[in-house]
Amino acid sequence: MKRLSKVDLHDTLPKSEAGLRLAAAQERLLRLRLTLGGQIGGDKARLGPPLCVVFEGWDASGKGGSIKRLVDHLDPRHVRVAQFAAPTYDEKRHHFLWRFWPALPGWGGMTVLDRSWYGRVLVERVEQFATEEQWSRAYDEIVEFERTLAAEGMVIVKFWMHISGKEQLRRFQSRRDDPLRSWKLTDEDWRNREKRPAYKQAVEDMLARTDHPAGPWHVIPGNDKPTARVLVVEQVCAAVEEALDRHGLELPG
Repeated sequence: MKRLSKVDLHDTLPKSEAGLRLAAAQERLLRLRLTLGGQIGGDKARLGPPLCVVFEGWDASGKGGSIKRLVDHLDPRHVRVAQFAAPTYDEKRHHFLWRFWPALPGWGGMTVLDRSWYGRVLVERVEQFATEEQWSRAYDEIVEFERTLAAEGMVIVKFWMHISGKEQLRRFQSRRDDPLRSWKLTDEDWRNREKRPAYKQAVEDMLARTDHPAGPWHVIPGNDKPTARVLVVEQVCAAVEEALDRHGLELPG
């Protein structure tokens, strides 16, 4: 099934409603995060399950802004934001999943990944940085990797931030013309945009082959940034609440 074509990119929240819902979700996430870390709750000595939030998406799709709103109310000692670009020479000497292990959270911890192991089946596939044999088998390797983490209790929340080609172009041009944001736009971004059909097929394959109960994908309509940010924080809250209930931990009031 083609999932991207089914996303309604014109469905937006009224500005006032988006602001109220975001504030409520951020406060809720703070309470949930403190409960996971054993700082509040009926059994303060008991840690909750590790939480890993994975962000993937188009260039200029709003990943950074959504991550900022997600962690904005959290104590920086209680959450780690890790960014991943192209692997280094030494990292390429190992299995492609090896470099992500140190960033993963332990019990009571939370990590947000700005791009992730899905680079193997996205940019490495499209740009031919990985062989067809390598990226073809990576789907099963990734699913088994996530199932292993989930079997140990990890809560995995995966987002694909989706925007239209027209909106992406508008954001590219806006960045280009802003001296304080132009550094965020590179020649590589423009080259990737020219390959959007190939990337779109890679995304569709990724969503179809790596969506599973332990790590479902959430495709976020990102044309309207305030709406996207609300949906992201609310979805993380829902995932944490479900996990706390599953582990028999008391939900915060």
